[in-house]
Amino acid sequence: MAPITAQLIKQLREKTGAGYMECKKALEAAGGDLAGGELELRKRGLATAQKKASRATHQGLIGSYIHAGGQLGVIAEINCESDFVARTDDFKTLAHDVCMQIAATDPRFLRKEDVTAEALAEEREIQRARALEEGKPEKIVDKIVEGRLAKFYEEVCLLEQPFVKDTTITVGQLIASAIAKVGENITVNRFVRFKVGEAQS
Repeated sequence: MAPITAQLIKQLREKTGAGYMECKKALEAAGGDLAGGELELRKRGLATAQKKASRATHQGLIGSYIHAGGQLGVIAEINCESDFVARTDDFKTLAHDVCMQIAATDPRFLRKEDVTAEALAEEREIQRARALEEGKPEKIVDKIVEGRLAKFYEEVCLLEQPFVKDTTITVGQLIASAIAKVGENITVNRFVRFKVGEAQS
C-alpha cells in the first residue's frame, strides 16, 4: 500500500472538491491509489445522492448558456433544497455545466422514464430492422435491440449522457457528486434549447 501523504490527499481534494477526511478515507480504502480514491469517492457520492433523492427541491436557479456567436442558447431550471446552496459557486458552476451539456448534445428527454412510448417503439423498430438487415439471426435480434436501446438512452436522455467535460462520468453522476459535496438533493426540473432558425417542437 502506498503511503497516504498530505500531498496525496491534497491532490485528491483538488481533483474532486471533497473534504480532507473524506479524501483520506477514500485513499485508505483504495490502498493509496489516487484513481482508486477518486472512484471510491464517486461510489460514496452516488450512495449519498440516493439517500437524498426523495427530499423536496423548491429552491435553485435558472441557469443559462449562450454559445459563442449567439446562435445557440439554453435555459434550465436546476433545483436544490435551500437558497443558501443555490447561491454557492459550486451550484452555479453545476447549473452552467448542465446548460453547456444541453447546448452541446441536444437531449430530447431529461431521464429514461421520460422517453415516450412512441419514441421507444419507433427506436425499437429501427434497431430491429437494422439488425435483420445486418443478417443477425432472428432469435438474437431482440437481445441486440435491447443492447442498442442503452445507446439510444445515452444519446437522448440528459442524465444518461456522458458529461462533455469528462466522458468517464454521466451527467447523472455529475449531479450525484454535487449532491454529495453540498449535502442537499439537486434536480434538473426542465430545460429548453434555442437555435437560431430552428422551429421549436
